[in-house]
Amino acid sequence: MFPARPIERFTSPVGRFLHMESAGGLVLFLFTVIALVLANSPLSTSFLEFWRIPLGFSAGGFEFSHSLRHWINDGLMALFFFLVGLEVKREMVHGELRTLKSATLPILGAIGGMAIPAAIYLALQFKGEAAHGWGMVMATDIAFVVGCMSLVGKNVPKGLKIFLLTLAIADDIGAILVIAVGYTSNVSLLPLFAACGLAALIVLLIRLGVRSKVVFILMGVAVWVGFHESGVHATLAGVLLGLLTPASPWIEKSRLTPFFDKLRELSTGGDDYSAVVLRNTEQATKWARSPLDRAVEALHPWVSFVIMPLFALANAGVAFNLQMLASPVTVAIVAGLCLGKPLGIALFSMIGVKLGIAALPNGVTWSMIWAGGMLAGIGFTMSLFIASLGLSGPVLETAKAGILLASTIAAACGVAALFWTTRRQVVVLNSAKH
Repeated sequence: MFPARPIERFTSPVGRFLHMESAGGLVLFLFTVIALVLANSPLSTSFLEFWRIPLGFSAGGFEFSHSLRHWINDGLMALFFFLVGLEVKREMVHGELRTLKSATLPILGAIGGMAIPAAIYLALQFKGEAAHGWGMVMATDIAFVVGCMSLVGKNVPKGLKIFLLTLAIADDIGAILVIAVGYTSNVSLLPLFAACGLAALIVLLIRLGVRSKVVFILMGVAVWVGFHESGVHATLAGVLLGLLTPASPWIEKSRLTPFFDKLRELSTGGDDYSAVVLRNTEQATKWARSPLDRAVEALHPWVSFVIMPLFALANAGVAFNLQMLASPVTVAIVAGLCLGKPLGIALFSMIGVKLGIAALPNGVTWSMIWAGGMLAGIGFTMSLFIASLGLSGPVLETAKAGILLASTIAAACGVAALFWTTRRQVVVLNSAKH
């Protein structure tokens, strides 16, 4: 046991909050509200202009300067996408995506939850001014979905949680492909080849046993710069680096025994080289956890409580008016996220079960799948991100308003439906017992 520290009276509650599943969603919601209030207040002009402040540097004839919003969306959000890449890698190696049998249902649901909303949106906006924003209705915001599920409580079956979380991961993969294919143009091959060469060098260094975080951080930044200068969206560098991160530990847990034996000798006064023993044991226990797990643990608080709230502040500030809410763009977004998402997820899941290639998780009913599909209509973070790639000007502001409205409707309807279906299931099970 570690000795008690007075400061823990203050840090322990903060630590518990940071590790709550719903905490990230709560903070994200708070900063979204702040952005909306400021954007619709007398401070609106100053608030919106603040994110256009240019930041950068120049050296000789080379200039690298962008707006503050650009640095957040292309720079800090690369860390968000790095975390997405890590989560995808973990699911593929250790989680629900490691076998086709367990992954089939959420993957089918994710495909339906992307295809149907995009089809509905394009049907309503095919010749409209926002047709290029079709990708924004395909996304699911995992932070808000987890937060909404926590509001329902312990009645949510574990199988449904796993289904929705795996679906969201598969959805993220789809969104990454959409960004790469649908929102990348004018590619400069030289920087792209340089970035890919550096990525290959990272793989080589890992195989050679290089363990320096500084080396990999510097190379990761260089890969990001290569993607940024190539015209391929820079956040995709984060995904690539996440997928390259080793998911296996550098030292097997079975090889820790000699280190612990040395430590035991030290505790009984049998070893004079205490500093060496302590340092070696610390290094061995650190390497017994995979780089992927350590990176997720280190990044998660920063992404959830700094990067995503900053993204919300910079992008969710919309000066609302009634024309926005009645716009055909808003109608198309609401239809795509609030109707297309649950319809696509449930329909493709049903097809998979009917064909015998997938099965419902234990304790999960079709009404719960529909309710979960409604929750998946909370696009928010990824929807705002894709909207900023495909649209601009007044159309972008209208699309943001539509995303916020659709996500609010999806959250309210999803929580209500999930509460009703899970509570009903508990009543049925209790009745069966008696």
